[in-house]
Amino acid sequence: MKTTVMAKSETVERKWYVVDATDIPLGRVASQVAAILRGKNKTIYTPHVDTGDYVIVINTDKMVLTGNKLNQKHYYHHSGFPGGLKDVVYKDLMEKKSDFALEKAVKGMLPKNSLGKKMFMKLKTYKGSEHPHSAQQPIELKIKGVRN
Repeated sequence: MKTTVMAKSETVERKWYVVDATDIPLGRVASQVAAILRGKNKTIYTPHVDTGDYVIVINTDKMVLTGNKLNQKHYYHHSGFPGGLKDVVYKDLMEKKSDFALEKAVKGMLPKNSLGKKMFMKLKTYKGSEHPHSAQQPIELKIKGVRN
């Protein structure tokens, strides 16, 4: 009789991956990074255990948005005070905080609980091609984009 193996967070081996987001759509990078953070690329995936790996995303300033999303898509947030709704067009957001745009997209694809917060902490985003995690010896991960 076969038994189902449940992963334990203490025994999971975590790897580090580096993803170059140059000329790849924001949503495609976010969905594949979220799957790696959750651990869905592993055979020991267990929904209630954090089995995911660390992901470093570089060149977030060179990501693209397909179609006319750059001008039509908006990021909204509220200060909590009356009349405090803030509105930013993604064109401005991608110029100033492209790493934040990716983090927001990935966070929306993770579970909305304490487990999702732990998974999100393993995401590192950088605008340029340099990152301070070379000591972890990250493995380069190719993400197939529209232009690849």
